[in-house]
Amino acid sequence: MPISKLSITEFLKLSKIHPVLDVRSPGEYRHAHIPDAYSLPLFTDEERKVVGTAYKQESREKAIKIGLSYFGNKMVSMVEEVEKLIADLNKANSTNSKSVLVHCWRGGMRSAGVAWLLDLYGFTVYTLSGGYKAYRNSVLKQFENTYNIYVLGGYTGSGKTQLLEHLSSQGETIIDLEKLAGHKGSAFGNLEKGTQPGQEMFENELAKALAAADRGTIWVEDESQRIGLVNIPGQFMQTLRESRLLFIDIPFEDRLEYILAEYGNSSHESLEAAITRIKKRLGGLNTKNAIEYLKGNNLKECFRILLAYYDKLYRKALDENTGSQRQIIKIESHSVDPVQNALLLLPQQIA
Repeated sequence: MPISKLSITEFLKLSKIHPVLDVRSPGEYRHAHIPDAYSLPLFTDEERKVVGTAYKQESREKAIKIGLSYFGNKMVSMVEEVEKLIADLNKANSTNSKSVLVHCWRGGMRSAGVAWLLDLYGFTVYTLSGGYKAYRNSVLKQFENTYNIYVLGGYTGSGKTQLLEHLSSQGETIIDLEKLAGHKGSAFGNLEKGTQPGQEMFENELAKALAAADRGTIWVEDESQRIGLVNIPGQFMQTLRESRLLFIDIPFEDRLEYILAEYGNSSHESLEAAITRIKKRLGGLNTKNAIEYLKGNNLKECFRILLAYYDKLYRKALDENTGSQRQIIKIESHSVDPVQNALLLLPQQIA
């Protein structure tokens, strides 16, 4: 069967049922990739550099010869790697497929070479026209679409993430921006967390989530544009700011208890470092008092200072980012319980 070259739309549709093989270098893949793609590099980072230099400084033919010398030594191992991947997927999914999707940066020689090899061996191979670059263009266009979004607002400690999770369990479509960003959206957002994704990978994951929502109603937590080290894309951020805001209003003391339970077991060193990061905005006296309470193991009073600061910050952001056309619905609650609060929220969806 001849190798089929697919548009990005066709490629992504098939990626739901067949594995995607990213044949770019390991460094390119680490920087960002199509979510769930499998890294099958044709060249190492150094080999890619050598081939690229030969192409620019000598000739296309010279670059191809160097590339073939690298490729020849890897043919058997690449085939065996794909063979094992397919066998494992077939076993896990009770299928008998031999189809794979292959892409490189621009849909050029790297994907063509690997596609030729896998096709020769007997796989059904599809390549992406325009490569990863075409995929990135589709990601950026995804943020320009119109969506039916309900933004869940509320002060820090309102249990919004848990509420979204419960809404999901009830069949609602949610996009957890903080989960995609690997950060909880404040100075304490990366306590006990790993490394955040890069900006490009965050955008790729967000675009995938939006595409999966299929234009239905989407619930999203109210966020500032910056979540840790990544930014919500400007076009999508504008959509969020124009969407209906359902503000769950929970008393300060209830939220304080919730924050205490959530962060109380964090190390004092990481908590102090987080407080220090916001020293300029928190103010010298508040910073000093918060750290003193922390060192005295009085976490409740330490968190009281920080929670008051974040409440003030949120009110300011809400005032600045709320246009005259935005609909804001305030919902009073006396609990951080996600089950109870979902019962208060859901009727507002169709109001």
